[in-house]
Amino acid sequence: MAVTFGNADLHTHTTASDGMQPPAENVRLAKTAGLAAVAITDHDTVAGVEEAAREGERIGITVVPGVEISTVADGHDIHILGYYTDNEDKKWLERLAGLRGTRDRRNEMIVDKLRELGIPISMDDVLAAARDSGKSPGHAKDGSVGRPHIAEALIRQGYAADMKEAFDRYLASGAAAYVNPPRVHPFEAIEWIKEAGGTCVIAHPGLYDDDRLVEELILHGAQGIEVFHSDHGEEEEERYARLASKHGLIVTGGSDFHGIRHGQIFHGAIGSRTVPDEVLRQLNAR
Repeated sequence: MAVTFGNADLHTHTTASDGMQPPAENVRLAKTAGLAAVAITDHDTVAGVEEAAREGERIGITVVPGVEISTVADGHDIHILGYYTDNEDKKWLERLAGLRGTRDRRNEMIVDKLRELGIPISMDDVLAAARDSGKSPGHAKDGSVGRPHIAEALIRQGYAADMKEAFDRYLASGAAAYVNPPRVHPFEAIEWIKEAGGTCVIAHPGLYDDDRLVEELILHGAQGIEVFHSDHGEEEEERYARLASKHGLIVTGGSDFHGIRHGQIFHGAIGSRTVPDEVLRQLNAR
């Protein structure tokens, strides 16, 4: 696989949240792609980092500890990436656990809304989909279950043909069963990451359709911006590169790999969006 921009993919998900591959497999895929480094950035959990780091040491590839925090601002789902946090910090881990509690409540609200629409799936069905997707028992306590697992339950019961249809009809913003419960504000996530000794980066800003809000996050203290992402086109990359230059931000990038579901790669293959490994030193230095 050709490496497009450099040799570090700083955005991948594993079975510790809603990815399809165990953390060690993401590391092996990165090695196969010719990368020097890969980040594990699961949703609201760092449960997959340790396994990935062990595999990285074994096969000779740098594993960047990360997390992707789910927040809401002005009705938008906003994701903040955190890198090099102190994952032994008790307060930090308690905060992540609280976020997973919100995620669990959101899942239950979505399932309730689906049942109101006449689709009789249950949380047991969703949890079974999560288990069957390869979620390691070792990650069960600290891992997170999300909308892709609900989508899988819908596919299994014949209410959607594939992931795209499940999201388009039921789970994406504005779809029939979409819900957006109260979450932490991204300002708070930025502060939490810094308090845990990490570096905070605005994830995939092109998906928010609100550059005013993106600038507010920068002014509040975001230290980097994900310029290169599988869902960014050339225009978005150029626009956010200019924004990074204007504010002196770290330029990051990653595939946002979630694995392969029913023949579809979400969002991109590991190594399809990357940055030079010099960025790791910038993230660590902050």
